[in-house]
Amino acid sequence: MNLKKHPELIPLIEWWEKDGKSTVAIVLAIGVAVLASQGWKYHQASVKAATARALVEAYTIEELEDAASKFESGASSGIFKIRLAKAYFAAERYQEALALYTELKSTPPFGFEGIAELGMAHSLEALEKYSDALAIFEESAAKGGYLALSAELGAIRSICQLGDKAKALERVEKLRKSLEADDEIAKARVDAIEDFVKRYVKREKRTIFDAADAAAKSIEGEGAKKESAEPKTK
Repeated sequence: MNLKKHPELIPLIEWWEKDGKSTVAIVLAIGVAVLASQGWKYHQASVKAATARALVEAYTIEELEDAASKFESGASSGIFKIRLAKAYFAAERYQEALALYTELKSTPPFGFEGIAELGMAHSLEALEKYSDALAIFEESAAKGGYLALSAELGAIRSICQLGDKAKALERVEKLRKSLEADDEIAKARVDAIEDFVKRYVKREKRTIFDAADAAAKSIEGEGAKKESAEPKTK
């Protein structure tokens, strides 16, 4: 280009040589950063959408296990694990429920504080580890809050299952007196636990050999009855 014919371009060319290239590099870098930011926001939105969908759609143990693994590092990880532990408990997989609730106790998801602790106690109770369950139920009840009644009822059940029905009934009466006059739901729960305590009969543990002996005696008894019922011949 003949600069003599276009002297007005001389300042622009000098600027380009001095600062133009670096300025363009900065502009390109900013553009890349903006695109990356938009891409990250889109990625986050996609993850949130997938998480929300999984929270709604995951029901079976297998689906919940898959979701808990897939979103292990996400904010909803704890919620999936709470639901999975509950599913384990419902399926009578108490040892797995206990392990997961124990893991969640130290880092419970926001809004679910205390749930894991109570879940541990219920799992221990289901495993017939009543003393361990009682300790956690008592600890949870002492903290107060919306889970306190459930924890106290669990403590009463554990005391009863440990063999002290009289103490359990004393706790029932003490609990009943502490209820608000218009709390009908709480009253119904206390009535139910009182009925449980009064009806409770400790199951005796039987080994496979005990069961086999009982079956053999039953067969012998049936045989004796049949023999005595048959007419005697001369």
